[in-house]
Amino acid sequence: MPVWLRQHSWRQTLTAVYFSLPLRGARATPANIFCSEQYLKVSIPPFLFEAVLYAPIDDTNSTAKIGNGNIFFTLYKKEPAMWDSLTIENAGKEKLQYLRENAVLKAQEKAKEETEAKKITKQEHKKYALEAIMKVEEAERKRIADLKEEERQKVTKELESWKNQQKDKYKSIQKKGELHQEVQPLKERKNAKQNKTRIPNEGTSKIRLKSMKGRGSCSIFSQNLKEEQLPGPRAAATIKVNFTPRVFPTALRESRVAEEEEWLHKQAEARRIINSDLSELEDLKEEEKNPDWLKDKGNKMFAMENYLGAINAYNLAMKLNNKLPLLYLNRAACHLKLRNLHKAIEDSSKALELLTPPVPDNENARVKAHVRRGTAFCQLELYAEGLQDYEAALKIDPKNKNIEKDAEEIRHLIQETMQSS
Repeated sequence: MPVWLRQHSWRQTLTAVYFSLPLRGARATPANIFCSEQYLKVSIPPFLFEAVLYAPIDDTNSTAKIGNGNIFFTLYKKEPAMWDSLTIENAGKEKLQYLRENAVLKAQEKAKEETEAKKITKQEHKKYALEAIMKVEEAERKRIADLKEEERQKVTKELESWKNQQKDKYKSIQKKGELHQEVQPLKERKNAKQNKTRIPNEGTSKIRLKSMKGRGSCSIFSQNLKEEQLPGPRAAATIKVNFTPRVFPTALRESRVAEEEEWLHKQAEARRIINSDLSELEDLKEEEKNPDWLKDKGNKMFAMENYLGAINAYNLAMKLNNKLPLLYLNRAACHLKLRNLHKAIEDSSKALELLTPPVPDNENARVKAHVRRGTAFCQLELYAEGLQDYEAALKIDPKNKNIEKDAEEIRHLIQETMQSS
């Protein structure tokens, strides 16, 4: 038989109801709580609590916070009004059964609608991503085609200029050949006249003609051979090209020298720290000595609820690089799960120190750091310090409704504490 929880306290405003239910040593989880518009149920075997609320509430925005042996409900009314009581008095079994079944059916329909909406949203995101990728690829293809066209036009112009140069060169060579052909007959006629003037009779003329002809023929042939002789083939040789030695595979004209030098300096410093200070890393692989790899490993362990293993991974990553704020932020989340509240506050504070200067890129991390430190303060019942962190998170992200609701609950807890004292 279940044990009914009867003790509870509540107060209200025009728009909300603040309801506190003690657990009597039982440990509750969000799975133990069921709430609809007019029906509230808390089932923690062997304890049970059921209530038919006085008027409908906004179950979507209403919240339940578990801590310090209590469940604190913040129920937002659908219509602003003051209730005469928390529940409907003298609610019969039939009405309670009807409300229970109706609430379960509505919850199932709502879950189904949310699943369908998520499915549609996911399909739309996939479609948008595909269209964006296609646009990027189309732009890249167009850019490559434009580059090819520019290169083709450039090569065409160079080829045309080269053809024109060759034509001019050929014309100059042709003109020289024509001049040589015109000069050669003039030389032959001049030599013939000289020979005629030197011949006294026919006999001597034959001898002299032969001798002159022989000397003339040798000189003419030798001259023609010299003019028509072609140069020999060039000797083969090897040209050595030396390239600038580089660590990165990209060309120097495509690289950013300052960023590469900074990266190399950081890598050398990290290797020096690993080789000198961390003897426990000798058995690890090279990729396991990377702080980013260790951070991802810790995140996977956290998702598997292996919080101690995640803390060990973050600790080792911090030894490699203690300037990464996400390591402290993630370790603070692990300490919260293990209720190491003081350590969670220290890690959140260290993360906030490293997240400077405050820029739009680290807004999300700063909000998480303030919320986690504020949560740790509240669990230590230091509500004033926790409220400061929640208000700092609201200044960074004023549109976050969840943080605003938590801050409002902390304010009410502070008021209740002051009234009780």
